[in-house]
Amino acid sequence: MEIKSRFFQEPQQSFFLFGPRGTGKSTWLKHHHPQAFLIDLLNPEMFRSYSARPERLREVVEAQEPGRTIIVDEIQKVPQLLDVVHLLLEGNKPPRFILTGSSARKLKRSGVDLLAGRALVKTLHPFMASELGKGFSLKNALTFGTIPLVADSPSPEETIRSYVAVYLKEEVQAEGLVRSIGGFSRFLESISFSHGSVLNIADVARDCQVERKTAEVYISILEDLLLAFRLPVFSKRAKRNLSAHPKFYYFDPGVFRSLRPAGPLDSPQEIEGAALEGLVAEHLRAWNAYSGERDSVYFWRTKAGNEVDFVVYGNNVFSALEVKNATRLKPKMLQGLLAFKEDYPEAQVLFLYRGRERLKMKKILCLPVQEFLMSLEPHKPLWG
Repeated sequence: MEIKSRFFQEPQQSFFLFGPRGTGKSTWLKHHHPQAFLIDLLNPEMFRSYSARPERLREVVEAQEPGRTIIVDEIQKVPQLLDVVHLLLEGNKPPRFILTGSSARKLKRSGVDLLAGRALVKTLHPFMASELGKGFSLKNALTFGTIPLVADSPSPEETIRSYVAVYLKEEVQAEGLVRSIGGFSRFLESISFSHGSVLNIADVARDCQVERKTAEVYISILEDLLLAFRLPVFSKRAKRNLSAHPKFYYFDPGVFRSLRPAGPLDSPQEIEGAALEGLVAEHLRAWNAYSGERDSVYFWRTKAGNEVDFVVYGNNVFSALEVKNATRLKPKMLQGLLAFKEDYPEAQVLFLYRGRERLKMKKILCLPVQEFLMSLEPHKPLWG
């Protein structure tokens, strides 16, 4: 199988490499570190061995030749190993560890902070359009997503269908994260209606018939499993009354589409619009992560109804982006960006749409969304 080049650049010191299942962590490591000593905790025999005696890690590491990289794949399966890693990193000649994980939940409870400063935290995201190059299809990305496991599959439709089921079985059920897998399954479906929208937890809880606190726990589980994220409201130097609630996104359009129920009353345009917004959101997060986590991504929404989908803010960037699943521009589509520009004249503003032409309307640059995604690369401006 062809190994596609990724934008992820590893640090020289020990680091955690987080990312949802299927984003290519193991493939990347095997390609870049073929001589590393690998401890694969998805292997039942290794899992049993290190679960029973975490201190065995020290014995194994000390037997390796100096300078050899040690990879612990899916470290969250045996979080007790972090204590051993911590001790080894405090030694005079510490080994270099790469610790991968597809869930941060157990590690949060078990001492990731113990390694603060000794191991950096990095993330691997689904494919960016510019990583796929000519192989990128906007239509496929909006339908099946860009998770490498799915994008490289000969049958992406079947693969994305089974993806969430695998997560439910291997991460949620196996780790005992919820009491009722049926209730959690209803929640996954219910919150799909919030994808790309301001999150109202009370409404979600009511819809899936659980208590609000339970819904909050379920959302935190999704975030810890790296399956979802929330965008906060941009409120710096606010001149208007703003929404207080964050926006919610599944991390990949294919995951969203596989969970979102569709019936005769649903508009395909509406569902595809949410998928498009989510695709741009994930690209902005990947761009930021691979550029060194230098910026923050927000959204902006006033109580009067003006909204901008994304605000990227940092030392060297202040940009606002609006995304519409439309092939033709209408002046009213620019209302949110114009209001934002009025409050923040120093910000760059950009409108993304499904058309094919670069246009300027009311002094706002309007770009085809595919052109924007294909040009987005780490350490480069959002657009030129």
